[in-house]
Amino acid sequence: MNSEIFRSPPLHLARRSLVAALAAAPLSGALAQFRVEVSGVGLTQLPIALVPFRGEEGAPQKISAIVRADLERSGRFRGVDTAGQAMDESTRPDLSTWRQRAADALAGGSITRLPDGRYDVRFRLWDVVRGQDLGGQGYVLPQADLRLAAHKIADYIYEKLTGEQGVFSTRLAYVTKTGSRHTLWVADSDGENAQAALASPEPIISPSWSPNGAQLAYVSFEARKPVIYVHDVASGRRRLLANFRGSNSAPAWSPDGRSLAVTLSRDGGSQLYLISASGGEPRRLTQSQSIDTEPVFSPDGASIYFVSDRGGAPQIYRMPASGGAAQRVTFNGSYNVSPTVSPDGRWLAYISRSGGYKLQVMELASGATTAITDTNEDENPSFAPNSRLIAYATREGGRDALMTTTVDGKIKARLAGQGGDLREPAWGPLQR
Repeated sequence: MNSEIFRSPPLHLARRSLVAALAAAPLSGALAQFRVEVSGVGLTQLPIALVPFRGEEGAPQKISAIVRADLERSGRFRGVDTAGQAMDESTRPDLSTWRQRAADALAGGSITRLPDGRYDVRFRLWDVVRGQDLGGQGYVLPQADLRLAAHKIADYIYEKLTGEQGVFSTRLAYVTKTGSRHTLWVADSDGENAQAALASPEPIISPSWSPNGAQLAYVSFEARKPVIYVHDVASGRRRLLANFRGSNSAPAWSPDGRSLAVTLSRDGGSQLYLISASGGEPRRLTQSQSIDTEPVFSPDGASIYFVSDRGGAPQIYRMPASGGAAQRVTFNGSYNVSPTVSPDGRWLAYISRSGGYKLQVMELASGATTAITDTNEDENPSFAPNSRLIAYATREGGRDALMTTTVDGKIKARLAGQGGDLREPAWGPLQR
């Protein structure tokens, strides 16, 4: 996002600019561990009992607690008290006991440390209402992958009970700043298990996942100007994508992964260009005298949404991905930035300045728009790959926080840093 072109400090979203990024308050403490705090009540939540896994009291990760937090954060489930109950994947449970506890579903399992140091994790899921065994899975894996196993269990349960694919085993990218150190992290979808992809004394902004989840494009100020890199997540290798005269910013992958829309000022003002994922000469998409920035592709690749002040103030527009006439999309309010389109193409999330900077969600078919947060310094919305959740950065209690919310705003989860702040969240795709 390049919201700095539309406002000046000290307004919150201007932190994406070089000046604001350098002036931002230092973070402190550990950055890689978070606590999920879920608030709100959805209209329909399936009650599920997640019995503590046999053996997890001595294990490095509490599998059942991670699964429970994943499911509750989705807004589709609420936990049922399991006090006094014990079971594992081989147990044939008395489902009448769970019906009395008003559980519609039940899951239990075990975790066992093997002689070679790996762990054997198993679970089974039950439909309490229908009295059906819904199957289960087992994993043999190293300690480092225990949280991933828990997320995969949550994905399995979510899909079996909702009919939709779970997104808990996907990844989040985000940026932190500690003193003069800027770090790009890749973490689990709940913010935990963060691994540093890049550290720099200069700002890192605008991370954007490739469609296959193998690469991250981002903007770095290492050259004392914004330059776009593409980073291979597995190997850590990176390559320069755009370092033209002026500013190179706001990379956004096309759905087929072959190209990126970017904002360049090489020919004067900030305009949109299309550049091959392998680099080369970019092709200009917009020809306006205004500032055009923050491009994002529609899921079908046919359109690009972007921000422009061509009407006198920043608003969101849509144009063909090959360039051409643009149509204005946002009309409520005088300042709308940071567009992102849900993977199913139904929703547009963005930030609107209205008594603060608030996350808005528009249903594209009807144009109906809803403010779904009660905070005033929201930024950087990013949809989960199932279009059900949105990650965003905001400020609560005087500190930065990474949040997730359901599209209707009814269930929010704070991924609370232990002494650390976060910004620039980007939700990765489903793993292929």
